[in-house]
Amino acid sequence: MTIKAILTDIEGTTTDIDFVHKVLFPYARTHLPDYLRNNRDDALVASILEDARAELGQPEADLETLIKAFLQWIKQDKKVTALKSLQGLIWVQGYDQGDFTGHLYEDAHRCLQQWHQQGIGLNIFSSGSVKAQKLLFGYSDFGDLTPLFSGYFDTTTGHKREAASYRSIADAIGVPAEQILFLSDVIEELDAAREAGMQTTLLARDQLPADSDHPVVSSFDQISL
Repeated sequence: MTIKAILTDIEGTTTDIDFVHKVLFPYARTHLPDYLRNNRDDALVASILEDARAELGQPEADLETLIKAFLQWIKQDKKVTALKSLQGLIWVQGYDQGDFTGHLYEDAHRCLQQWHQQGIGLNIFSSGSVKAQKLLFGYSDFGDLTPLFSGYFDTTTGHKREAASYRSIADAIGVPAEQILFLSDVIEELDAAREAGMQTTLLARDQLPADSDHPVVSSFDQISL
């Protein structure tokens, strides 16, 4: 079956998971208190703060209470929309100031460029927000790569381990599921994509899994379309 579109995960697939957990998340955590204190009157930040109050069930919560709540959500690794939105704004600041660039494996960059040149549609599906996805690829180690991608999908589309999410993405891309190749380092996500009819490949960069009934590669260079 001819592959007409690629759908790829980010963490552990195109990007070293350490970049997210050892660079992006700590940066947001460190800068969050001062960022909120300095930008509390910005309309977008004010909206995020209202969402946080609703999440807490405390409509009168003051700024310092909200800062503590955000930091606690980070500590608990909670998937709170207000936190995701706030982290995205803080990362914009970090990227703009050149505090870091978006990590991308060299083989991923090379193959994504080649596939794009071949006319294969490239799409992202990540638990990180679409905004965070565009920041990572827009400020990547290899420059602005956002023109390579046709679509960006996050968990507003659905859970990454549910087949319905991949059916929705196939509909949005406008390509039959069986002509889409999904790339991920998480077997449960690959299982869901396959259930939806997609072809799959497991990226196992560090250690080959003991058992996987998905095709397994250790780099993008080994992926055959």
